[in-house]
Amino acid sequence: MAHFALIKETIVVAVIIVDNNTITDNGVEVEQLGIDLIDSLNIKGIYDYDTVRQTSYNSNFRNKYASIGDTWDEVKNGFISPRPFVSWTLNNFIWEAPIAKSNVGHYTWNESTLQWVSISF
Repeated sequence: MAHFALIKETIVVAVIIVDNNTITDNGVEVEQLGIDLIDSLNIKGIYDYDTVRQTSYNSNFRNKYASIGDTWDEVKNGFISPRPFVSWTLNNFIWEAPIAKSNVGHYTWNESTLQWVSISF
């Protein structure tokens, strides 16, 4: 199955699944065939979107599998997860805290103190 993200401006609003046979030409997947198929379904009344991009369920391309709320970056040709905290910065598709987390133990981020806080189970 092939997966396509429906995007409004830069935000993913839905992910549609289509049969691989509908997007192959001589055994090769062609993204534009999927885009054309989805546009022919006249579903803009259901999903308000202006762009369609193929996404990889196995994250083999475009950084990650697109999820509702993700951002599409046309320049980087990839999907970006929502920013988890205001203080975090994006580095090559990965949101990073202002300070590194220890590799030992379990931690949660405290945005008000800008620190990793140890948690126990």
